[in-house]
Amino acid sequence: MIQPTDLRRGMVVDIDGNLWQVIEYQSSKIAMRGNIVKVKLKNIKSGAVVERNVPSGEKFQRAYLDTRPMQYLYSDDSGHVFMDQQDFEQVTLTDSDLGENGRHYLKENLELQVQFYEERPIGVDFPNTLDFTVARTDPGVKGDTVSGTLKAATMDSGLVVQVPLFVNEGDKIRVDTRTGEYLSRG
Repeated sequence: MIQPTDLRRGMVVDIDGNLWQVIEYQSSKIAMRGNIVKVKLKNIKSGAVVERNVPSGEKFQRAYLDTRPMQYLYSDDSGHVFMDQQDFEQVTLTDSDLGENGRHYLKENLELQVQFYEERPIGVDFPNTLDFTVARTDPGVKGDTVSGTLKAATMDSGLVVQVPLFVNEGDKIRVDTRTGEYLSRG
């Protein structure tokens, strides 16, 4: 059991049977009440982010995750199949295990980190950036040069990203997998 004042960014805790990762924390002392820790937590399963004010007397159960390098093989009706790079064992993850837009980030032979808790796969750490080909988007209008204007573009994987007007069908773009935002063309 750990105290709220011992929480650190990136640490994973078990709260009521759910795993939460600490994104931010801030400790403050309030007169007559003791320390209060303001914590921003991300649910590992659903990706939901919540903020909590935690009194210093509360205790948390720390969860230790095992991370293994794996390679994406294929998807079928049962889920998405990954192969362990060390012992070649295969595991299947569902869309909810991959998080929001996770299934759109999967590419054949993609190497990534799969998180395990108590020998069960619970999530995936995608590379920070991935390259995609624009499959469908509206053409940019000549003379429309307002800076910061974006349009929707659908990638070859089905992912929809807001891109600048100069991006056309067939272009290769780089996307930030943490935010799902366009980074660059190339």
